[in-house]
Amino acid sequence: MRKLAFFAPLAATLAFAAMAQAQAQTVNVTVGPQLQREVEKLGDREVNEQIAGLQAEVGKALAQRYPGATANLVLVDLKPNRPTFEQVRQTPGLDPIRSVSIGGAAIKGEIVMADGVTRSVDYSYFTPSINDVWGYSVWRDADRAFERFGDQIERGRF
Repeated sequence: MRKLAFFAPLAATLAFAAMAQAQAQTVNVTVGPQLQREVEKLGDREVNEQIAGLQAEVGKALAQRYPGATANLVLVDLKPNRPTFEQVRQTPGLDPIRSVSIGGAAIKGEIVMADGVTRSVDYSYFTPSINDVWGYSVWRDADRAFERFGDQIERGRF
């Protein structure tokens, strides 16, 4: 009988870990064909960082509103506010400080709830005018698009 008592805490820990894993959300992001053609110009590393940012924002939103859900997303478009390192490297004379453009991102895909119900998502945000460029970082408006998309998921509006 004593051996069983020893394994009881271990069994409880394993059961809790299995339950937590079942509630974990997964965010899969692929790059759409149009954006895929632009990745080399933007820089692989920077695009991968943006994908990670999108995964983090959506993962956080799913954890809040839809535990156990899976998001299968396509990053359709991605525009920086300022030139990326790769763009500056490829284009002599491009000013990484003074060059500013309309930035943002477009996302499509689906969210599969833990109960199997699938909902389509289609979201985009791009700065409406060059006068409205917000922030001074390269990817600020794309980050803003991901934050807003996450907020929409948390509110159940997608």
